Amino acid sequence: MTATMTATRTAWHIPRYGRPEILTPVTLPMPEPGPTEILIRIDASAVTRADGMMRRGEPLFARPFLGLRRPRNGLSGTGLSGEVIAVGANVRRFAPGDRVFGEAGLQFGANASHICLDENGVLMPKPDALSHEDAAVLCDGVLTSWHFLRTLARVKRGDRVLILGGSGSLGTAAVQIAAHLGAEVSATTSPRNASLVASLGASHVIDYTSEEALRPGAGYDVIFDTVGVATFSAAKPALANTGAYLCPVLTLSRLPAVLLTGLFGTKKSVFAAAGLEKPSRLRAMLSEILTLIEEDRLAPVMDRIYPLTELVEAHTFVETGHKRGNVVVV
Repeated sequence: MTATMTATRTAWHIPRYGRPEILTPVTLPMPEPGPTEILIRIDASAVTRADGMMRRGEPLFARPFLGLRRPRNGLSGTGLSGEVIAVGANVRRFAPGDRVFGEAGLQFGANASHICLDENGVLMPKPDALSHEDAAVLCDGVLTSWHFLRTLARVKRGDRVLILGGSGSLGTAAVQIAAHLGAEVSATTSPRNASLVASLGASHVIDYTSEEALRPGAGYDVIFDTVGVATFSAAKPALANTGAYLCPVLTLSRLPAVLLTGLFGTKKSVFAAAGLEKPSRLRAMLSEILTLIEEDRLAPVMDRIYPLTELVEAHTFVETGHKRGNVVVV
């Protein structure tokens, strides 16, 4: 194992569930990688809507898994990109000096200067042409959208796809992915972001402030609700006879539709969390995504980059619901 360079690291602590102001900077001992772990110096980490939900402890039914009063690890952040500076004795996939990206998952702690993660987790070599900022967000909107559209909905050429929330981290990725798969893409957004969403591949941009996206008889093969603004019952009239409504925001009120439509009817409400897939499967998906990026068919959209010291401000901005694409801290 290579010796670590410093004795401490900086991170952000969540003492209890609450608003962004609850986030507290802390100095912690530098972790030593176990036999199959790597120590990463983090160059960039994502700040996502999902991170905010974890910080608030939402949805409530997830708290037995996350922690009753705070995330069990007590630290913030999941998506990251950086450089390996030390490895465990049995590590084979990585070596000191390698640039890597991935996610901490339920371990959290990516909004920090350093982190120890198992080499067999969701970690990938970072291509030289990909910035740390762009790499840090791939496991949020891009990977989730690829999982829902490619794996679950099996979007194919000629499908009619509606993206609800086309300008966020999931939406900007979903528009590009659906267009790459050959779909006719419609997407909702505000007038401010209409040109952005169109440039990403949406043939039809719907102003959600003045137009009804879920028109009965619209005949969408797939409706991907990236932000949870609709329900299956609201989306159902706009679906084709064998269409599917997908939403990555799972709440107790959405569960009955997922369960019942899995058994009855031709129109489906579909959910399967990407985070529950095996790391090897997620790494395979990321490999497919990297190929698209290398071929200039997909690119993460970046809104703001904050210093790590301004994590509270970054969370506050994400919570406004008005970000265009992604937010990172460095």
